[in-house]
Amino acid sequence: MTENNTIVYLDCSSGISGDMTAAALLDLGADETVLRNALASLPIGGYQIRISRVHKSGIAACDFNVILDAEHENHDHDMAYLYGQPDHAHEHRAQSPHAHEHHSLAEITGILHRAQLTDRARDTAIRIFTILAQAEAQAHGTAIDKVHFHEVGAVDSIVDITAAAVCLDNLGITDVIIPALHEGTGTVRCQHGILPVPVPAVANIIQAHGIPLHITHAKGEYVTPTGAAIAAAVRTSGTLPESFTIQKTGIGAGKREQELPGLLRAMIITPQQKTAPNTDAIYKLETNLDDCTGEALGYVMEQLFAAGARDVQYMPVFMKKNRPAYLLTVLCQKDDIPAMESVIFAQTTTIGIRRVRMERTVLRRTLRTLHTPLGSVQVKECALPSAAGTRLYPEYESVAELCKKTGQSYQDVYACIVSEIAKQIP
Repeated sequence: MTENNTIVYLDCSSGISGDMTAAALLDLGADETVLRNALASLPIGGYQIRISRVHKSGIAACDFNVILDAEHENHDHDMAYLYGQPDHAHEHRAQSPHAHEHHSLAEITGILHRAQLTDRARDTAIRIFTILAQAEAQAHGTAIDKVHFHEVGAVDSIVDITAAAVCLDNLGITDVIIPALHEGTGTVRCQHGILPVPVPAVANIIQAHGIPLHITHAKGEYVTPTGAAIAAAVRTSGTLPESFTIQKTGIGAGKREQELPGLLRAMIITPQQKTAPNTDAIYKLETNLDDCTGEALGYVMEQLFAAGARDVQYMPVFMKKNRPAYLLTVLCQKDDIPAMESVIFAQTTTIGIRRVRMERTVLRRTLRTLHTPLGSVQVKECALPSAAGTRLYPEYESVAELCKKTGQSYQDVYACIVSEIAKQIP
């Protein structure tokens, strides 16, 4: 993140959906006229847009409502249909061959290319639809180009996703922080029958993009497939800055009346600039070993890391009478000293351990999730002193995981990640 970026924190503690996202971004200051003009250019019909102020749980919020005509109605906000037994009218409409207009991913891409959108808004919308189509294809065991059903192609999904993409672009948002998605429990009725919450498409998206999921005590569906796809497409980090100021807050209201309020809160935040690196202390433990094999030291290293060591080293040394030996060095926090010493005494032949407290200066660091063509990867971002910018380092475990997943060499995967860092993070 640079100081010129616009960073938004999405608080999904009571869920996320397409209409909630569009509403929160409108409340955050996205231009309603720009949005209406963009939506009016979509070559689809069967709906109207209503943007209004509402109160949910006593909180004032923005409501973005896609009002479908009778031919396109899908019961998405009908609580009796979603969680109860549908009445005969619902059954009749659900079975009507003209009740829903569905589009494939290719058709939706064509619709977006014919609409008057900025390149950035169009690319974001296509990325969201692609994530959604991949998840639905996986759920139904079919190819992505064979997905033709409500979750991807319904009119309200097209409008909601396009609206979210247009608002993100209009606000100039470059970074979106989403620590976790909060979901309910139980079952929900959809076009394909009664499904467990989270529904398969949502579970597939969360799994594919490594988004943390928190299951609440509340009954019902709070994370829709559209909402999960938006989160996966725009999320650039799961970690909030250690401290930040809030520049503006927007709240988007959901339509469903459930135990949790159904409010999505979006905040434009500015991390507090801390130019001085952290100063703290760490402890060094060391001992000389003149009767230990390399294999034994490898095992000791594993045990020390498992017990919480920050770093472990051993190097060849020569002791008195010119005896070859190893110097074992362990870095750890003060509270971990007893555990470290216990491992060293139990796993080596030493009869004494030296320790010293050392002051150190360390750069502030945060972990970011970067999406690459090979998959998601964890990147460590270190802030340089005196506002000199940042440096980013791919985490070894993430690189190794992608190597196993793709079958590519470590060097090739690492080079791909570095290239994506240069493209995505100024």
